[in-house]
Amino acid sequence: MAHTSVDQHAALVRSLLARAMATGTERVPLADALGRVTATAVTSPVDLPLFRNSQMDGFAVRAADLRDGDTILPILGEVPARRGTPEPLIPSTTVRIMTGAVVPEGADAIAPVEDATIDGNLVTIHRARRAGEFVREQGSDVRAGAELLPAALRLASRHLAVLASAGIRDVEVRSRVRVVVITTGAELVDPGQPVDDGQIYDSNGIALEAALRACGAEIVASIRNSNDDADQLHDAMFAAAAGADVIITSGGISMGDHEVVRDVLTPLGGRIGHIAMQPGGPQATGSFEGVPVISFPGNPVSTQISFEIFVAPLLRRVAGLPAATRAPRTLVSDLASIPGKRQFLRGRTVEGGRVDLVAGPGSHLVAGLAASDVLIDIPETTTELKAGDTVETIEL
Repeated sequence: MAHTSVDQHAALVRSLLARAMATGTERVPLADALGRVTATAVTSPVDLPLFRNSQMDGFAVRAADLRDGDTILPILGEVPARRGTPEPLIPSTTVRIMTGAVVPEGADAIAPVEDATIDGNLVTIHRARRAGEFVREQGSDVRAGAELLPAALRLASRHLAVLASAGIRDVEVRSRVRVVVITTGAELVDPGQPVDDGQIYDSNGIALEAALRACGAEIVASIRNSNDDADQLHDAMFAAAAGADVIITSGGISMGDHEVVRDVLTPLGGRIGHIAMQPGGPQATGSFEGVPVISFPGNPVSTQISFEIFVAPLLRRVAGLPAATRAPRTLVSDLASIPGKRQFLRGRTVEGGRVDLVAGPGSHLVAGLAASDVLIDIPETTTELKAGDTVETIEL
């Protein structure tokens, strides 16, 4: 796999993950459905509104009984918003009614309480009303059998509201891609713990898990700070693989000693090498117990950019999320790029939609990545660009 192109490696990852991305479906309760993607269109089992009801607090009336001015009517009762069917309305009378309450048979309009003056058992309604005014007719929003939501829709709170309003308790959604995340390196320490000389904090575990969740995946296991013992890593992967669609690792795939992921994957036919990319040159793919393995380099910027380029687009498609926005922008300053390597430089959009460089190209500069909002995609054949030139950017 040495020095293959970014596009070639992306195609390899896409092919390796094809089966994992072809997820099935499952029914989940509405309380757990936020952010999930509908597997099929959802139709309403009922009319919405369920019954003819009042849009306002006021008085149920016959429009024909009201004059263009004051009309005095006797109040014969009250209809609250609760279970039950009220008595039909007697002509030339009214009943008080609350928002959402059943409109009595014979009433065809609601006079809002703001337009009325009450005097004991009499009410003076100060203006006429049209038939149908402030009355919500049954089925005026949705008819039974009509489509409530389409397939392939990522569910937001407003979508859950309409499902619940139709009495739907659960919904068929696409299954999530189940991922195991493994960060390797005996030098790694969890954030918040003391560090000795030669140790660093593990940011890759946190970053990868967050990125996966943002793309709609499910983390089924997380193995943090795996040491450099290949047998221990093999056993940990074996235990985790049973419930996973994909295993993603960081670190352990370079050319030095103690490259634990390389040592596990190579006997299993894994592909380990470099691609023409910076940052993120070392990359590996393989299969463990039938589960595809995607392995990123351990430097934190390399890990995050590798995920954004190779895995995030696939997960976003499965999750019904929009693809990251690609847009041409004008460079604010000159830049140089490595010959023969496709660079993904950190950038920040500035006034006028232009883009400026943030920090350098180093794969350890995590603060620079945090300050960025785009990656600047520089082709392999480009070695120099001037301020004012146009570059392709990828939104982070």
